[in-house]
Amino acid sequence: YCYQRCLHTVFSGCTDFEGKFHEFGSQWETKNCMDCSCSRQGISCCTSYATPINFDEEKCEAIFNKLTCSYKVVEKDDHTKECPVFEWVG
Repeated sequence: YCYQRCLHTVFSGCTDFEGKFHEFGSQWETKNCMDCSCSRQGISCCTSYATPINFDEEKCEAIFNKLTCSYKVVEKDDHTKECPVFEWVG
Protein backbone atom coordinates (compact mmCIF):
# COMPACT_ATOMS: atom_id res chain seq x y z
CA TYR A 1 0.00 0.00 0.00
CA CYS A 2 1.01 3.63 -0.36
CA TYR A 3 0.21 6.92 1.30
CA GLN A 4 1.02 10.56 0.68
CA ARG A 5 1.24 13.56 2.99
CA CYS A 6 0.89 16.89 1.19
CA LEU A 7 2.73 20.12 1.93
CA HIS A 8 0.62 23.26 2.20
CA THR A 9 3.36 25.87 2.59
CA VAL A 10 6.71 26.48 0.93
CA PHE A 11 9.63 24.69 2.61
CA SER A 12 13.02 23.44 1.43
CA GLY A 13 12.03 19.85 2.20
CA CYS A 14 9.77 17.50 4.13
CA THR A 15 9.53 16.42 7.75
CA ASP A 16 8.62 12.75 8.12
CA PHE A 17 6.38 11.16 10.76
CA GLU A 18 9.38 10.70 13.08
CA GLY A 19 10.20 14.42 12.89
CA LYS A 20 13.24 13.90 10.64
CA PHE A 21 13.89 16.45 7.87
CA HIS A 22 14.45 15.36 4.24
CA GLU A 23 15.38 17.63 1.32
CA PHE A 24 13.29 17.79 -1.86
CA GLY A 25 14.31 14.99 -4.23
CA SER A 26 15.56 12.71 -1.44
CA GLN A 27 14.55 9.08 -0.92
CA TRP A 28 14.84 6.83 2.16
CA GLU A 29 13.59 3.59 3.69
CA THR A 30 11.85 3.66 7.06
CA LYS A 31 12.33 1.18 9.90
CA ASN A 32 8.81 -0.05 9.04
CA CYS A 33 9.91 -1.17 5.55
CA MET A 34 8.46 1.77 3.63
CA ASP A 35 10.22 3.39 0.65
CA CYS A 36 9.64 7.14 0.90
CA SER A 37 10.45 10.20 -1.17
CA CYS A 38 10.15 13.94 -0.66
CA SER A 39 8.95 16.29 -3.40
CA ARG A 40 7.40 19.76 -3.49
CA GLN A 41 4.00 18.02 -3.37
CA GLY A 42 4.90 16.28 -0.09
CA ILE A 43 6.03 12.89 1.23
CA SER A 44 5.06 9.74 -0.63
CA CYS A 45 5.64 6.28 0.93
CA CYS A 46 4.94 2.75 -0.29
CA THR A 47 5.71 -0.64 1.19
CA SER A 48 9.09 -1.93 0.04
CA TYR A 49 7.96 -5.55 0.03
CA ALA A 50 5.47 -7.83 -1.70
CA THR A 51 2.74 -9.59 0.31
CA PRO A 52 1.82 -13.19 -0.53
CA ILE A 53 -1.94 -13.56 -1.16
CA ASN A 54 -2.39 -16.83 -3.05
CA PHE A 55 -1.00 -19.89 -1.25
CA ASP A 56 -2.33 -22.87 0.70
CA GLU A 57 -3.40 -21.13 3.93
CA GLU A 58 -4.47 -24.38 5.59
CA LYS A 59 -1.03 -25.95 5.25
CA CYS A 60 1.19 -22.86 5.15
CA GLU A 61 1.72 -19.49 6.82
CA ALA A 62 3.37 -16.23 5.79
CA ILE A 63 6.13 -15.01 8.11
CA PHE A 64 7.41 -11.44 7.82
CA ASN A 65 11.11 -10.74 8.43
CA LYS A 66 11.45 -7.10 9.53
CA LEU A 67 15.25 -7.17 9.07
CA THR A 68 15.03 -8.09 5.37
CA CYS A 69 11.59 -6.50 4.76
CA SER A 70 10.32 -9.67 3.12
CA TYR A 71 7.82 -12.49 3.56
CA LYS A 72 8.61 -16.18 3.54
CA VAL A 73 5.78 -18.70 3.16
CA VAL A 74 6.48 -21.94 5.00
CA GLU A 75 4.64 -25.03 6.19
CA LYS A 76 2.97 -24.47 9.56
CA ASP A 77 4.33 -27.76 10.92
CA ASP A 78 7.86 -27.38 9.52
CA HIS A 79 9.25 -23.87 8.98
CA THR A 80 12.23 -25.29 7.07
CA LYS A 81 9.92 -26.22 4.15
CA GLU A 82 8.84 -23.38 1.87
CA CYS A 83 5.43 -23.37 0.21
CA PRO A 84 4.65 -22.27 -3.34
CA VAL A 85 3.08 -18.82 -3.68
CA PHE A 86 0.96 -18.21 -6.77
CA GLU A 87 0.33 -14.48 -6.36
CA TRP A 88 1.98 -11.52 -4.61
CA VAL A 89 0.75 -7.94 -4.11
CA GLY A 90 2.88 -4.87 -3.64
